Amino acid sequence: MSTISLNATSPQTLINQGFQTNPSGLHLTRRGRLARTLLVLSLAVVLASAFGLKAGAGTADQIGAPTTFIEVTVAPGDTLWSLAVRLADGGDVRALVDEIASVNSLASAEVQAGQKLRIPLR
Repeated sequence: MSTISLNATSPQTLINQGFQTNPSGLHLTRRGRLARTLLVLSLAVVLASAFGLKAGAGTADQIGAPTTFIEVTVAPGDTLWSLAVRLADGGDVRALVDEIASVNSLASAEVQAGQKLRIPLR
C-alpha cells in the first residue's frame, strides 16, 4: 500500500509560497535600488541615442561649392527686385531675390537707401 503524508501547514501558507516578492532572498538597500534605477535609465538613454543616430544615418547634408558675394550699397529708388534684375544675368530673378533676402536676413523686401547688401554671385 502507499502512504500519504501531509505536513501540518496551513493552506494559506501553501498558496503564498508561489508568490514571494523576492524569491532569491536578496534585499536591496535604498542606495542599491537607486543605483539599479540609474543604471537602467542610463542604458535606456544610450539605446535611445543609438537608435536616434541610426535613424538619421541615411540623410546626407549636401554641401555646395563656396558662394562668393559682392557688396552693394542700395541707391535711392532701388528695390530687391531691381537689384536682382541687374545681377541675375538671365537667371531666375525670383530665386535671386529670395537668396538676397535669406543671405542678408531680411524680414521683408523693403530696403533703405545707403543700406549695404551682400549679393551672391552665380
